[in-house]
Amino acid sequence: MLVCINTMNTDFIFLIFIGALAGAASGYLGSYMVLKRMSLVGDALSHVALPGMAIALTLSINPILGALVALFIAILGIWYLEEKSEIYPEALVGIFFTASLAIGILITPEPELLEALFGDIEKVTRVDGILVIAASILIFFVTSSISKKLTVGIISEDLAKSGGINVSKVNLIYLLMVGLVIALGVKFLGTLLTGALVIVPAAAAKNIAKSIGGFQLLASVAGLASTGLGIILAKILGFPSGPTVVLVAVLIFIASYLFKERAY
Repeated sequence: MLVCINTMNTDFIFLIFIGALAGAASGYLGSYMVLKRMSLVGDALSHVALPGMAIALTLSINPILGALVALFIAILGIWYLEEKSEIYPEALVGIFFTASLAIGILITPEPELLEALFGDIEKVTRVDGILVIAASILIFFVTSSISKKLTVGIISEDLAKSGGINVSKVNLIYLLMVGLVIALGVKFLGTLLTGALVIVPAAAAKNIAKSIGGFQLLASVAGLASTGLGIILAKILGFPSGPTVVLVAVLIFIASYLFKERAY
Protein backbone atom coordinates (compact mmCIF):
# COMPACT_ATOMS: atom_id res chain seq x y z
CA MET A 1 0.00 0.00 0.00
CA LEU A 2 2.86 2.39 0.86
CA VAL A 3 4.45 1.68 -2.52
CA CYS A 4 1.18 2.57 -4.26
CA ILE A 5 0.94 5.82 -2.32
CA ASN A 6 4.55 6.71 -3.11
CA THR A 7 3.91 6.29 -6.83
CA MET A 8 0.92 8.64 -6.82
CA ASN A 9 1.59 11.63 -9.06
CA THR A 10 1.00 15.25 -8.17
CA ASP A 11 -2.28 15.36 -10.10
CA PHE A 12 -3.72 12.58 -7.96
CA ILE A 13 -2.46 14.21 -4.75
CA PHE A 14 -4.26 17.36 -5.92
CA LEU A 15 -7.44 15.30 -6.38
CA ILE A 16 -7.11 13.96 -2.84
CA PHE A 17 -6.66 17.51 -1.53
CA ILE A 18 -9.68 19.00 -3.27
CA GLY A 19 -11.80 15.95 -2.47
CA ALA A 20 -10.89 16.20 1.21
CA LEU A 21 -11.64 19.94 1.18
CA ALA A 22 -15.06 19.35 -0.37
CA GLY A 23 -15.67 16.58 2.17
CA ALA A 24 -14.80 18.89 5.06
CA ALA A 25 -17.21 21.54 3.74
CA SER A 26 -19.91 18.89 3.30
CA GLY A 27 -19.48 17.63 6.86
CA TYR A 28 -19.60 21.17 8.23
CA LEU A 29 -22.86 21.96 6.46
CA GLY A 30 -24.20 18.52 7.32
CA SER A 31 -23.83 19.22 11.04
CA TYR A 32 -26.52 21.90 10.76
CA MET A 33 -28.65 19.68 8.56
CA VAL A 34 -28.62 16.91 11.16
CA LEU A 35 -29.51 19.39 13.91
CA LYS A 36 -32.36 20.74 11.77
CA ARG A 37 -33.53 17.15 11.13
CA MET A 38 -33.29 17.75 7.37
CA SER A 39 -30.98 14.85 6.47
CA LEU A 40 -33.20 13.48 3.72
CA VAL A 41 -33.47 16.96 2.19
CA GLY A 42 -29.73 16.92 1.46
CA ASP A 43 -30.02 13.55 -0.26
CA ALA A 44 -33.02 14.65 -2.32
CA LEU A 45 -31.37 17.91 -3.40
CA SER A 46 -28.41 16.01 -4.86
CA HIS A 47 -30.73 14.48 -7.45
CA VAL A 48 -31.86 17.92 -8.58
CA ALA A 49 -28.40 18.43 -10.08
CA LEU A 50 -28.94 15.76 -12.76
CA PRO A 51 -30.90 17.78 -15.36
CA GLY A 52 -28.45 20.68 -15.00
CA MET A 53 -25.55 18.33 -15.61
CA ALA A 54 -27.36 16.82 -18.59
CA ILE A 55 -27.88 20.20 -20.23
CA ALA A 56 -24.27 21.19 -19.51
CA LEU A 57 -22.95 17.96 -21.06
CA THR A 58 -25.12 18.49 -24.14
CA LEU A 59 -23.77 22.03 -24.53
CA SER A 60 -20.18 20.96 -23.73
CA ILE A 61 -20.17 23.09 -20.57
CA ASN A 62 -18.60 22.11 -17.24
CA PRO A 63 -21.15 19.79 -15.51
CA ILE A 64 -20.43 21.39 -12.13
CA LEU A 65 -21.75 24.72 -13.43
CA GLY A 66 -24.84 23.01 -14.84
CA ALA A 67 -25.47 21.26 -11.52
CA LEU A 68 -24.99 24.53 -9.66
CA VAL A 69 -27.54 26.40 -11.78
CA ALA A 70 -30.11 23.60 -11.47
CA LEU A 71 -29.64 23.39 -7.70
CA PHE A 72 -29.91 27.14 -7.18
CA ILE A 73 -33.10 27.33 -9.26
CA ALA A 74 -34.62 24.42 -7.31
CA ILE A 75 -33.63 25.89 -3.94
CA LEU A 76 -35.07 29.29 -4.81
CA GLY A 77 -38.26 27.60 -6.02
CA ILE A 78 -38.58 25.51 -2.85
CA TRP A 79 -37.88 28.54 -0.66
CA TYR A 80 -40.41 30.73 -2.49
CA LEU A 81 -43.16 28.11 -2.44
CA GLU A 82 -42.48 27.39 1.23
CA GLU A 83 -42.95 31.09 1.99
CA LYS A 84 -46.04 31.54 -0.20
CA SER A 85 -47.86 28.21 0.16
CA GLU A 86 -48.97 25.85 2.91
CA ILE A 87 -47.16 22.84 1.44
CA TYR A 88 -44.62 21.28 3.79
CA PRO A 89 -40.95 21.72 2.77
CA GLU A 90 -40.44 17.95 2.69
CA ALA A 91 -43.25 17.59 0.16
CA LEU A 92 -41.82 20.39 -1.99
CA VAL A 93 -38.37 18.80 -1.97
CA GLY A 94 -39.91 15.45 -2.88
CA ILE A 95 -41.71 16.98 -5.86
CA PHE A 96 -38.57 18.73 -7.13
CA PHE A 97 -36.53 15.58 -6.52
CA THR A 98 -38.73 13.19 -8.49
CA ALA A 99 -39.32 15.64 -11.34
CA SER A 100 -35.62 16.48 -11.65
CA LEU A 101 -34.53 12.85 -11.58
CA ALA A 102 -37.05 11.90 -14.24
CA ILE A 103 -36.13 14.82 -16.51
CA GLY A 104 -32.41 14.27 -15.96
CA ILE A 105 -32.54 10.59 -16.92
CA LEU A 106 -34.54 11.42 -20.04
CA ILE A 107 -32.25 14.16 -21.35
CA THR A 108 -28.80 13.00 -20.19
CA PRO A 109 -26.80 11.61 -23.14
CA GLU A 110 -26.55 7.85 -22.62
CA PRO A 111 -22.72 7.64 -22.68
CA GLU A 112 -22.51 10.21 -19.86
CA LEU A 113 -25.47 8.94 -17.79
CA LEU A 114 -23.41 6.53 -15.67
CA GLU A 115 -20.83 9.24 -14.98
CA ALA A 116 -23.55 11.72 -13.99
CA LEU A 117 -25.21 9.23 -11.65
CA PHE A 118 -22.12 7.81 -9.94
CA GLY A 119 -19.29 10.25 -10.68
CA ASP A 120 -15.86 9.71 -12.21
CA ILE A 121 -12.85 11.17 -10.44
CA GLU A 122 -10.73 10.69 -13.56
CA LYS A 123 -12.79 13.43 -15.25
CA VAL A 124 -12.01 16.03 -12.56
CA THR A 125 -9.85 18.77 -14.11
CA ARG A 126 -7.61 21.49 -12.70
CA VAL A 127 -10.37 24.01 -13.39
CA ASP A 128 -12.77 21.86 -11.35
CA GLY A 129 -10.19 21.79 -8.57
CA ILE A 130 -9.88 25.58 -8.50
CA LEU A 131 -13.69 25.84 -8.36
CA VAL A 132 -13.79 23.39 -5.45
CA ILE A 133 -11.13 25.30 -3.49
CA ALA A 134 -12.78 28.70 -4.02
CA ALA A 135 -16.29 27.39 -3.29
CA SER A 136 -15.20 25.49 -0.17
CA ILE A 137 -13.58 28.62 1.27
CA LEU A 138 -16.78 30.55 0.48
CA ILE A 139 -18.91 27.88 2.17
CA PHE A 140 -16.87 27.98 5.38
CA PHE A 141 -16.83 31.78 5.43
CA VAL A 142 -20.54 32.33 4.72
CA THR A 143 -21.79 29.53 6.96
CA SER A 144 -19.62 30.58 9.89
CA SER A 145 -20.88 34.16 9.49
CA ILE A 146 -24.51 33.03 9.93
CA SER A 147 -23.79 30.15 12.35
CA LYS A 148 -25.08 31.89 15.48
CA LYS A 149 -28.31 32.99 13.79
CA LEU A 150 -28.71 29.55 12.25
CA THR A 151 -28.21 27.84 15.61
CA VAL A 152 -30.73 30.09 17.36
CA GLY A 153 -33.22 29.37 14.56
CA ILE A 154 -32.69 25.63 15.04
CA ILE A 155 -33.34 25.92 18.78
CA SER A 156 -36.46 28.05 18.34
CA GLU A 157 -37.66 30.01 15.33
CA ASP A 158 -39.89 32.13 17.58
CA LEU A 159 -36.90 33.01 19.76
CA ALA A 160 -34.87 33.90 16.67
CA LYS A 161 -37.64 36.12 15.28
CA SER A 162 -38.10 37.87 18.62
CA GLY A 163 -34.37 38.61 18.56
CA GLY A 164 -34.65 40.32 15.19
CA ILE A 165 -33.24 37.46 13.13
CA ASN A 166 -34.64 37.06 9.64
CA VAL A 167 -35.06 33.27 9.82
CA SER A 168 -36.29 32.98 6.24
CA LYS A 169 -33.24 34.79 4.85
CA VAL A 170 -30.81 32.78 7.00
CA ASN A 171 -32.41 29.49 5.89
CA LEU A 172 -32.17 30.54 2.24
CA ILE A 173 -28.47 31.38 2.56
CA TYR A 174 -27.85 28.06 4.27
CA LEU A 175 -29.72 26.09 1.58
CA LEU A 176 -27.77 27.90 -1.14
CA MET A 177 -24.54 26.79 0.56
CA VAL A 178 -25.87 23.21 0.64
CA GLY A 179 -26.61 23.48 -3.08
CA LEU A 180 -23.09 24.75 -3.69
CA VAL A 181 -21.43 21.88 -1.80
CA ILE A 182 -23.58 19.31 -3.58
CA ALA A 183 -22.55 20.79 -6.93
CA LEU A 184 -18.91 20.39 -5.88
CA GLY A 185 -19.36 16.70 -5.18
CA VAL A 186 -21.16 15.58 -8.34
CA LYS A 187 -17.97 14.76 -10.24
CA PHE A 188 -16.55 12.80 -7.30
CA LEU A 189 -19.66 10.90 -6.24
CA GLY A 190 -22.35 11.52 -8.86
CA THR A 191 -25.87 12.75 -8.23
CA LEU A 192 -27.04 9.52 -6.58
CA LEU A 193 -24.39 9.50 -3.85
CA THR A 194 -23.39 13.12 -3.22
CA GLY A 195 -26.10 13.64 -0.60
CA ALA A 196 -24.52 10.92 1.53
CA LEU A 197 -21.39 13.06 1.99
CA VAL A 198 -23.50 15.77 3.61
CA ILE A 199 -25.39 13.38 5.88
CA VAL A 200 -23.17 10.45 6.95
CA PRO A 201 -20.06 12.26 8.31
CA ALA A 202 -22.30 14.60 10.31
CA ALA A 203 -24.29 11.67 11.71
CA ALA A 204 -21.01 9.98 12.70
CA ALA A 205 -19.80 13.15 14.44
CA LYS A 206 -23.05 13.46 16.38
CA ASN A 207 -22.41 10.07 17.97
CA ILE A 208 -19.31 11.27 19.81
CA ALA A 209 -19.54 15.09 19.96
CA LYS A 210 -19.90 16.73 23.37
CA SER A 211 -20.80 20.24 22.20
CA ILE A 212 -22.11 22.03 19.12
CA GLY A 213 -18.66 23.42 18.32
CA GLY A 214 -17.11 20.00 18.71
CA PHE A 215 -19.88 18.51 16.58
CA GLN A 216 -19.12 20.88 13.71
CA LEU A 217 -15.37 20.25 13.95
CA LEU A 218 -15.77 16.46 14.08
CA ALA A 219 -18.25 16.53 11.18
CA SER A 220 -15.70 18.41 9.07
CA VAL A 221 -12.94 15.97 10.04
CA ALA A 222 -15.19 12.97 9.27
CA GLY A 223 -16.05 14.43 5.88
CA LEU A 224 -12.39 15.11 5.14
CA ALA A 225 -11.38 11.58 6.20
CA SER A 226 -14.19 9.96 4.20
CA THR A 227 -13.23 11.61 0.93
CA GLY A 228 -9.47 11.52 1.41
CA LEU A 229 -9.32 7.85 2.43
CA GLY A 230 -12.04 6.90 -0.01
CA ILE A 231 -10.23 8.39 -3.01
CA ILE A 232 -6.94 6.73 -2.00
CA LEU A 233 -8.60 3.32 -1.50
CA ALA A 234 -10.47 3.64 -4.78
CA LYS A 235 -7.16 4.29 -6.58
CA ILE A 236 -5.34 1.42 -4.88
CA LEU A 237 -8.14 -1.14 -5.26
CA GLY A 238 -9.33 -0.01 -8.68
CA PHE A 239 -12.84 0.76 -7.44
CA PRO A 240 -15.10 3.66 -8.51
CA SER A 241 -14.49 6.66 -6.25
CA GLY A 242 -18.13 7.46 -5.47
CA PRO A 243 -19.21 4.20 -3.81
CA THR A 244 -15.82 3.84 -2.09
CA VAL A 245 -16.04 7.28 -0.47
CA VAL A 246 -19.58 6.62 0.74
CA LEU A 247 -18.63 3.21 2.17
CA VAL A 248 -15.68 4.74 4.03
CA ALA A 249 -18.08 7.34 5.48
CA VAL A 250 -20.44 4.56 6.55
CA LEU A 251 -17.57 2.66 8.21
CA ILE A 252 -16.63 5.83 10.10
CA PHE A 253 -20.26 6.13 11.23
CA ILE A 254 -20.29 2.51 12.43
CA ALA A 255 -17.01 3.03 14.30
CA SER A 256 -18.37 6.18 15.98
CA TYR A 257 -21.56 4.36 16.96
CA LEU A 258 -19.65 1.44 18.49
CA PHE A 259 -17.38 3.90 20.34
CA LYS A 260 -20.46 5.66 21.70
CA GLU A 261 -21.98 2.38 22.87
CA ARG A 262 -18.77 1.35 24.63
CA ALA A 263 -18.40 4.78 26.23
CA TYR A 264 -21.82 4.44 27.84
